[in-house]
Amino acid sequence: MYDELLTKAGLTKEQALIYQTLLKNGFAVASRLAGISGLKRALTYKIIQQLMDLGLVEKREDIGKVALFFPAHPGKIRELLAKKEEEIKAAEAAFTGIIGKLSSDWNLLSGKPNVQFFEGDDGVWSVLNDSLTATETVDAYSDIESIEKYIPKINKEYVEKRRKEGIKKRGLILDTPRARQLLKDYNPDITENRFISCQMTPPTTQTILQIYDNKISYISLDDKMSVGTIIESPHIYSLHKYLYQCLWEIAKPDERQAKSDSVATVTQ
Repeated sequence: MYDELLTKAGLTKEQALIYQTLLKNGFAVASRLAGISGLKRALTYKIIQQLMDLGLVEKREDIGKVALFFPAHPGKIRELLAKKEEEIKAAEAAFTGIIGKLSSDWNLLSGKPNVQFFEGDDGVWSVLNDSLTATETVDAYSDIESIEKYIPKINKEYVEKRRKEGIKKRGLILDTPRARQLLKDYNPDITENRFISCQMTPPTTQTILQIYDNKISYISLDDKMSVGTIIESPHIYSLHKYLYQCLWEIAKPDERQAKSDSVATVTQ
């Protein structure tokens, strides 16, 4: 009678059948339920236990020696629906967290670059957080002035987590007086920085580029909306890695880093 509605609510066909049988007949022993429903006795016991676990059937053993079963109020099904809705939302949130990884695996398998887009502060953190899984030294172009202006708290948390995970980074920094001033308070234990400059006036890039594990990530910083992008492609990665290494070899080392290395060499 209510089979379709009950199955839509999440019950199996057999669960719906036993529950309806109890609604029509009231207290019943398992053997009688099996006879009325047409299900085998072993299956009937199994279904009854499932319904008890769901809170849809109650067991009474105080009336006689044989256990009797009674249906819970149908309103209980509404509670099950609400619980299922919460579980679906949780599952959707969890899936959202891994869809990028799943898509990445699929795209790499099919030979297509995987591109993911993120927005806002949460998006910035998602892109930075992805590099915390790096299995190699992360190479980065960093507009340190924009980082200090737009995401100082996020960057501080990121650096602390990166230090905890022991993930090394090489950073190419635009050689400006302000950038050098900001780096004075910088601890170079997990990042080696070098400065780049040319005849052109240094641009205000407001962008972070990171290279690691066959990925290229960009974070564009802005007052209105920051945007992050992760591109996963071995070919694009290889090109950026090569260009980065070429520039790294001609960039100016951070004098503090050089002094630190010299002291370490002497003490060894």
